[in-house]
Amino acid sequence: MPMLKMAVQALTLVALAPLIQGFIQWSKARLQNRRGPAPWQPYHNLLKLLGKDMVVAQTASWISTITPFVCFGAAFAVAALAPVFSADGGGMADLLLVVYLFGLSRFMLALAGMDTGNSFAGMGSSREMYLSILVEPAFLLAILAAAGGAGSTELGAMAGDALKHPFTLPYVLAAVAFFLVTVAECGRIPVDNPDTHLELTMFQEGMLLEFSGRALALLHWSVFVRQLGMILLFVKLFFPWSWLDLLPFESIWLVGKVFVVAFLLAVTETSTAKMRLFRLPDFLAASGLLSLLALVAR
Repeated sequence: MPMLKMAVQALTLVALAPLIQGFIQWSKARLQNRRGPAPWQPYHNLLKLLGKDMVVAQTASWISTITPFVCFGAAFAVAALAPVFSADGGGMADLLLVVYLFGLSRFMLALAGMDTGNSFAGMGSSREMYLSILVEPAFLLAILAAAGGAGSTELGAMAGDALKHPFTLPYVLAAVAFFLVTVAECGRIPVDNPDTHLELTMFQEGMLLEFSGRALALLHWSVFVRQLGMILLFVKLFFPWSWLDLLPFESIWLVGKVFVVAFLLAVTETSTAKMRLFRLPDFLAASGLLSLLALVAR
């Protein structure tokens, strides 16, 4: 995939990511019989934060300064690597690289949470590291289950292989496992509640307490882009089929499937409650077990 095409793709996904977040919030409100915010509310929030100055704690170091840019840069790279416009990634887009970029973002955010000495932010960092120990093995197992048919972890090869296979049992098991990982990676209920600021329940929001203004906008925006990246990976690897005889444009099918998965996330959040901390290993162990079953079923 040419570099210009990857850059255009990344800019497009970065621009659309807040809309997906707004659609999830709007869908949750409708499912709960509430009016809720408009789907474009995240754009207003980001613009408001981008127009404000940053307030930096006196105890903050250079880690807090560079963390928003590192997290946003990692999310931008994931958006560029996603196999959206073409199944040919030229060998550049490896799914393991996506895992490492997510890990880099999580690591820097955890460091920034502990950087200022805020006790709540430090608690959020420790919880995020605990979650990463559980998520990353489940993520890797889901990758292996998805890459079993293609024989490669390159995203273009995996997306192309998914188009050749019918709706089989290994793909169903791997899809459910990857969906569970998506819920955990995006910090959605039942793993985390992105809409709360209660110190007893928050994971990611705890690490953002010392950020404000443009830095907070970049961090929120990177979370939105990461969420859209995970949804796109799920769609391209496990739901790649399009019925072009009904609608002639594949891009229409892709957008529709992204919104369907976003609605499934909203349904999951509405129909479940947030798990207690010690129950999270069971949730992610289920994803790992399904991935192992998918590998055996092949």
